[in-house]
Amino acid sequence: MRKTFGTGSVWEQTLGYSRAVQVDNTLFISATAASGPDGIVGDDFYSQTKYILEKLGSVLEDAGFSYEDVVQSKLYLTDISKWEDAGRAHGEVFGEIRPTLSLVHVLPFLDPQMLVEIELVAQKSA
Repeated sequence: MRKTFGTGSVWEQTLGYSRAVQVDNTLFISATAASGPDGIVGDDFYSQTKYILEKLGSVLEDAGFSYEDVVQSKLYLTDISKWEDAGRAHGEVFGEIRPTLSLVHVLPFLDPQMLVEIELVAQKSA
């Protein structure tokens, strides 16, 4: 079984991707930024990470998953020296769940106000 999930973002159609794709009991969520209806939400690594994780919580819920199902998390940061700020927000959500984690230093994103992107993989027990 393969099912796709979108958010209605113009980028999804333009670039030809889905916010999330479920294959059987696994959900793959595309890298997601702190973009809201009025632009980028938050101006620091903590607030953007917190907003993205809230946004991803909705994506998980829409697909019938939860934070507890997350097995892998990847944080892409434009300034690796701010890893503790992003990590604090991540730990507030995943502290007891403890998925695998990658912290990746990247060049600036298309919008220079974007500081963080997060990609998740969730899996339900068979």
